[in-house]
Amino acid sequence: MQTEPSIRVTIPNVTLTLDQLLAAIRQLDDRSLSQVAQAIIEKDRDAHMIELIHRLSQRDATTDVSDDVINAEVQAVRQARIQRNHA
Repeated sequence: MQTEPSIRVTIPNVTLTLDQLLAAIRQLDDRSLSQVAQAIIEKDRDAHMIELIHRLSQRDATTDVSDDVINAEVQAVRQARIQRNHA
Protein backbone atom coordinates (compact mmCIF):
# COMPACT_ATOMS: atom_id res chain seq x y z
CA MET A 1 0.00 0.00 0.00
CA GLN A 2 1.52 3.31 -1.06
CA THR A 3 1.11 6.59 0.73
CA GLU A 4 -0.06 9.69 -1.07
CA PRO A 5 2.83 11.78 -2.39
CA SER A 6 1.44 14.92 -0.70
CA ILE A 7 1.77 13.46 2.77
CA ARG A 8 5.13 14.13 4.40
CA VAL A 9 6.50 12.74 7.60
CA THR A 10 9.82 14.14 8.76
CA ILE A 11 11.13 12.79 12.03
CA PRO A 12 14.87 13.30 12.40
CA ASN A 13 16.03 11.97 15.78
CA VAL A 14 12.58 12.24 17.37
CA THR A 15 11.69 10.21 20.43
CA LEU A 16 8.03 9.68 21.23
CA THR A 17 6.36 7.95 24.09
CA LEU A 18 3.78 5.36 23.16
CA ASP A 19 1.03 7.74 24.30
CA GLN A 20 2.41 10.48 22.02
CA LEU A 21 2.59 8.08 19.08
CA LEU A 22 -0.98 6.93 19.67
CA ALA A 23 -2.15 10.54 19.91
CA ALA A 24 -0.49 11.30 16.57
CA ILE A 25 -2.07 8.25 14.96
CA ARG A 26 -5.50 9.27 16.24
CA GLN A 27 -5.13 12.60 14.39
CA LEU A 28 -4.76 10.90 11.01
CA ASP A 29 -7.47 11.02 8.37
CA ASP A 30 -9.27 7.79 7.58
CA ARG A 31 -7.12 6.88 4.57
CA SER A 32 -3.85 7.44 6.43
CA LEU A 33 -5.18 5.57 9.45
CA SER A 34 -6.06 2.66 7.19
CA GLN A 35 -2.50 2.67 5.82
CA VAL A 36 -1.05 2.54 9.35
CA ALA A 37 -3.39 -0.33 10.25
CA GLN A 38 -2.41 -2.22 7.08
CA ALA A 39 1.30 -1.78 7.88
CA ILE A 40 0.74 -3.19 11.37
CA ILE A 41 -1.24 -6.14 10.01
CA GLU A 42 1.48 -6.88 7.44
CA LYS A 43 4.21 -6.73 10.07
CA ASP A 44 2.25 -9.08 12.33
CA ARG A 45 1.55 -11.48 9.46
CA ASP A 46 5.22 -11.44 8.44
CA ALA A 47 6.30 -12.22 12.00
CA HIS A 48 3.84 -15.13 12.18
CA MET A 49 5.06 -16.50 8.85
CA ILE A 50 8.71 -16.28 9.94
CA GLU A 51 7.88 -18.12 13.16
CA LEU A 52 5.93 -20.79 11.28
CA ILE A 53 8.75 -21.30 8.77
CA HIS A 54 11.23 -21.57 11.62
CA ARG A 55 9.10 -24.15 13.46
CA LEU A 56 8.56 -26.17 10.31
CA SER A 57 12.26 -26.14 9.48
CA GLN A 58 12.97 -27.67 12.90
CA ARG A 59 10.77 -30.69 12.18
CA ASP A 60 11.90 -33.83 10.47
CA ALA A 61 10.47 -34.27 7.01
CA THR A 62 7.61 -36.71 6.87
CA THR A 63 7.07 -39.04 3.97
CA ASP A 64 4.05 -40.93 5.23
CA VAL A 65 1.48 -38.58 3.66
CA SER A 66 0.56 -39.35 0.09
CA ASP A 67 -0.66 -36.89 -2.52
CA ASP A 68 -4.06 -38.60 -2.35
CA VAL A 69 -4.33 -37.88 1.38
CA ILE A 70 -3.32 -34.26 0.84
CA ASN A 71 -5.79 -33.83 -2.02
CA ALA A 72 -8.58 -35.36 0.06
CA GLU A 73 -7.86 -32.95 2.90
CA VAL A 74 -7.82 -29.97 0.51
CA GLN A 75 -11.19 -31.03 -0.88
CA ALA A 76 -12.61 -31.46 2.63
CA VAL A 77 -11.51 -27.94 3.59
CA ARG A 78 -12.98 -26.50 0.39
CA GLN A 79 -16.30 -28.24 1.03
CA ALA A 80 -16.36 -26.98 4.62
CA ARG A 81 -15.78 -23.41 3.40
CA ILE A 82 -18.51 -23.71 0.80
CA GLN A 83 -20.97 -25.00 3.41
CA ARG A 84 -19.97 -22.29 5.88
CA ASN A 85 -20.43 -19.56 3.25
CA HIS A 86 -23.87 -20.85 2.32
CA ALA A 87 -25.07 -21.24 5.89
